[in-house]
Formats: sequence, C-alpha cells, structure tokens
Amino acid sequence: MSPARSALIVDDERDIRELLVLTLGRMGLRVDTAANLSEARELLARNPYDLCFTDMRLPDGSGIELVGEIARNHPQTPVAMITAFGSMDLAVEALKAGAFDFVSKPVDINVLRGLVRHALELNNAERPKPPPPPPEQASRLLGDSPAMDTLRATIAKVARSQAPVYILGESGVGKELVARTIHEQGARGAGPFVPVNCGAIPAELMESEFFGHKKGSFTGAHADKPGLFQAAGGGTLFLDEVAELPLPMQVKLLRAIQEKSVRPVGAASEVPVDVRILSATHKDLGNLVADGRFRHDLYYRINVIELRVPPLRERTGDLPQLAGSILQRLSAGQGRAAPELTAAAVAALAGYPFPGNVRELENVLERALALAEGDSIDEADLHLPQAAAGRGGAPGADLAAAPVPPPAQQGEAVIDLDPGTGALPSYIEQLERAAIQKALEENRWNKTRTAAQLGITFRALRYKLKKLGMD
Repeated sequence: MSPARSALIVDDERDIRELLVLTLGRMGLRVDTAANLSEARELLARNPYDLCFTDMRLPDGSGIELVGEIARNHPQTPVAMITAFGSMDLAVEALKAGAFDFVSKPVDINVLRGLVRHALELNNAERPKPPPPPPEQASRLLGDSPAMDTLRATIAKVARSQAPVYILGESGVGKELVARTIHEQGARGAGPFVPVNCGAIPAELMESEFFGHKKGSFTGAHADKPGLFQAAGGGTLFLDEVAELPLPMQVKLLRAIQEKSVRPVGAASEVPVDVRILSATHKDLGNLVADGRFRHDLYYRINVIELRVPPLRERTGDLPQLAGSILQRLSAGQGRAAPELTAAAVAALAGYPFPGNVRELENVLERALALAEGDSIDEADLHLPQAAAGRGGAPGADLAAAPVPPPAQQGEAVIDLDPGTGALPSYIEQLERAAIQKALEENRWNKTRTAAQLGITFRALRYKLKKLGMD
C-alpha cells in the first residue's frame, strides 16, 4: 500500500484518535486528525484524502453533517462513521446520508483493517478485476430503455458503498445478476460472491449453514465447518428470497449484521466477519412486516438502500436486443446460425406481459428455437399462452383471467397429451414437463412456490428441471 495514501480522523476522544492513527499508520497511511467539525472542515479545504473516519457526536455538531458535506464536495473520499456500541439506528442513518461503512466502539482492529482496505480499493484502478459474468447473465442487463439506464446508473452509485442493498423485483427479472454486478463494480469485486436461496435451506440447518459449526456440536458434525458468512469473507453475501427466512433465524441474522460477527454452532465465542449484505425477494416485505411475518428491525437494516429492478413489460423496447442476444447464445451452443424473429413474432413478444420476465423469455425462445423450421422464428413458433398474449396489465392478471377448463369427467384424461407410439418413459416425461411448466407459470417462475404446489421438495424440483432440460 502506497505511503502517499492519506486519511482524516475526526473524533473528540483522544484515545480513539491515537488508536486509529497507530493502526492506519502501520498500514502505510499518512493521517491527519481533528477533534471537531470546524477543524475537519479546515483540513478538508486544504487537503485531499483517500479516506475519512468521523465520530457520530462531535462538540460542535453531528458527524452526519460531515458525511453529507463530504458526499457533496468530496465524492471520491469514502467516509466511515464511528458509532457507539449498539447504536445501529445511527449507523443506518449515516449510511443513508452517504457513509461508505461504519465501525462500532470499542473498535475491532481486524474489522477496521478490512474496512480500510475496501475503502482504499474504491479508488485503486489497479485492483484485480473480476471475470465478466456468463453470457446468459449478461443478457439480462442489456437494453437502452430509460428504465435500464436508470438501473445501471444506480448500480454504479451503490457499488461504491458498503451499505446493505435490498433488491426488489418480480421473479425472473435478474435480481441475482444485479447483486453480482454491484459486487463486481465495488471494492469487494476481487472477493467471493456467495449467493444463497433462503427458501432452499431447511429451517433446522439454517444456523449451521449461515454461521458454521464446531466438530461434535450435533449428530453428524464430524468436523469443523465454516458457514456462508465465513465463505463470503472479504466479499459479498447475497440473500435471495430473504422473505423466506423463519423468524428465529431473522433474529440471528440481525445480530450478525449489527455486530459484524457470528457464533458457529457449538462455539464458545463469536468470530468477526467481513461481508457486505445484499438481499432480494419478489415479495412485498413492507406487507410482511405489517403482518408480523418479517421483523421490522431486520427490514430497516437490510433496506438501507432500496433498488427496484423493472419487469420486462416496462421495457418492451429492449425485447429485440434481448431476444437477439439470447438466440445468439442458444444457437452458438447448438453450433448453428441464429434465426431471426419475424415482425409478427416481435409484435407478439411485445404484447405479452411476461409474468416470468427475462427467465420466461429465455424459455420461450429456447422452445421456439427447437420447434422452428428454417432461418426465422414466427409468431406461431413462440407458443405464447393465448389467454395472456396481447394484454398488459398487472402482474399475474394473465393467469387470473385465463379460462378455467371444465372438470374432467370420469374416464377422461386431465392432460391432453397423446403418447402415440412412443415409449412410456418418454410419455411420462412429457406429462412431467407439462405439469412443471404449468406450475412455473402459475407461480410466476418462483421455484420455491412451484415445488410446494407440486408437492415435492425444492431440491427435487431442481433435479427434475435439470433432467428435463428446463433449468
């Protein structure tokens, strides 16, 4: 680390200033100190800084004021807030005002060093660059619509912070891709990105999965095992479908976020963790909080920055570019030239509300690619649900308005598929594929709810999707 890097410490407690000067000095930084807002403003007016730490309460004002001033006048200087132990509400206020991160008193030296490294890497053009996202993920952030321009600009802004980000959006819009992009564009881009579907972990295993366990702590614990928090050390932990967390686990997660430490199952003490928390869900967490099914204190901790990902029907102008990119990728995988969409096919896609969003678009185009003949895909090749095609409206309206077939009479087949002369296993696969496809559409491509509707486990659904080539 270059000794030319500099930091400003603003705190009225001499002991805190000396501790930070000593720690940052050993990391190669030149450090200036100020005991109040007035001194800090004078130093900022005369010198550029690569990093600033400020206390929350100062003799002549609030550190929140300084956070706002630095965010406006010195946007390239990350500022971190020093808060009293347990003052998480003030820390959240500082993050919303533009603070990069926060550190609690008494200061944990290991946490402090990790924070400093991430802050300095924000302005380090030579930091390791992460690999680009896979093509199937990159396709989801394509588009020149105003909605996508706004989304990309917001991602670039929040990537500079360490504040928790809550990503909301319908199933299939690409919430995990947005989270991965935030991670890659930020100071933690060279660290691990650990996604976890909160609805896919059995409740009895959650604590061990998240925080790890010690050997012998329970039956089957034959060795020490790090948890997801430890696996994401120095990087980002992405909690997908966070609304699925049971209330007891929400309490433990809240403490881990507040204290930046976890206690593995069977351990006698906590261990510090250095992770950024990103979370997402397709559900309305505000409604869940009002119903008592999600803790309000956890909601406010993970929702420091809210980022909405627009559904596909709000950016239909991006469909030609998205569809072209998806067809290029799918065709390349099959070693064939990509077919073109006819004008009628493009119009049909634009008139369909896509309750499954980009994920559903990919499935529609993959099916069309398999069924279409020649070098083009026409409207008939898309096989869009007729009850929904051509109508916009509220998400799910297409499903609610779909005509309900009359109940089957005794002896009638419920699914209209003819096995013909094919083998029985192939016919059964057709039945399974049709049932799973129908359940996915009815549940707006949410796999957790789809598995529940089908009466199988989430793991079994994933296996069947892979086996049938539907994942």
